[in-house]
Amino acid sequence: MKTTSSPALALTLLLTAAAWPGTSRAQSYPAKPIRILVGFTAGAGMDIAVRLIAPKMSDALGQPVVIDNRPGAGGNIATELVAKSPPDGYTLLTNGAPAAISRTLYARLGYDLLKDLEAVVLIASVPQFLVVHPSVPVKNVKDFVAMAKARRGELSYATTGSGSTPHLSAEMLRLQTGIEILHVPYRGSPQALADLIAGNVSFMFANILSVRPHVLSGRLRALAITSTKRSPISPAVPTMAETYPGFTSGSWYALYAPSGTPQEVIMRLHDAVSAALQTSAVREKFIAQGAEILSGSTQDAAAYTRAEVAKWGKVVKASGARVN
Repeated sequence: MKTTSSPALALTLLLTAAAWPGTSRAQSYPAKPIRILVGFTAGAGMDIAVRLIAPKMSDALGQPVVIDNRPGAGGNIATELVAKSPPDGYTLLTNGAPAAISRTLYARLGYDLLKDLEAVVLIASVPQFLVVHPSVPVKNVKDFVAMAKARRGELSYATTGSGSTPHLSAEMLRLQTGIEILHVPYRGSPQALADLIAGNVSFMFANILSVRPHVLSGRLRALAITSTKRSPISPAVPTMAETYPGFTSGSWYALYAPSGTPQEVIMRLHDAVSAALQTSAVREKFIAQGAEILSGSTQDAAAYTRAEVAKWGKVVKASGARVN
């Protein structure tokens, strides 16, 4: 039987399609590879985290997910590139604590984290150990602070640079306890750890991934961990919050898209990452590295980002750290 389409029917179909633009856009996305920019070198904690979930994202979305490392300026080069990219879901960003700190640390930025980027989903957090050289005669945070107060200005601590998470974690401790300590910045973690192991500085807040082998070998002593709860891979190490309630710090990672990205695209990305984080293979790898999977809703990611900006903003201002 032969059928024909009337002008009225064609108009009806056209109006129906126009009434559901989000549906058609969500169904067609993604139509090409997705690029995720990372503002740090390959092998950095943030890079490792996003590479763990990228293959699972690709499986869920049906398109390759490519990691593009753009290191420099504390991650700000990559962040600005994404903030100024078309809001179509094809250029994304993995960042976290560095971006939250940068908002106050840098006098001038070419983007606004809270306005130019939209949080898609939290990925994970990686705490720090407060570690001391074995020659430091204390076994817990309470005794460490008491010693620091008795030896005002004598204890030195290593960091990976002014305004870095290790620096600001030590500043947070100084603000909470009133201790006087000497900041010794280094160009990177390897140099800082080498001098701490050599006994040239007394202590350091360091990423659990980089410092745990030295704790296990006895070259360093861990006094506390900066997570909200004890780590399953180092359950004997107490949290800082057990001595100083509310004290949490460390690295955390989230996925961001340029502001204005359609919500249906945001949700497809959110769901792809969330599904990846729930797979046993990915979870086991994160846990083995001392990381805590965060996930949650897009609203959770936005709220977490705002809270971290506010928290670190206070510490940055109190520390006097500033980058022009």
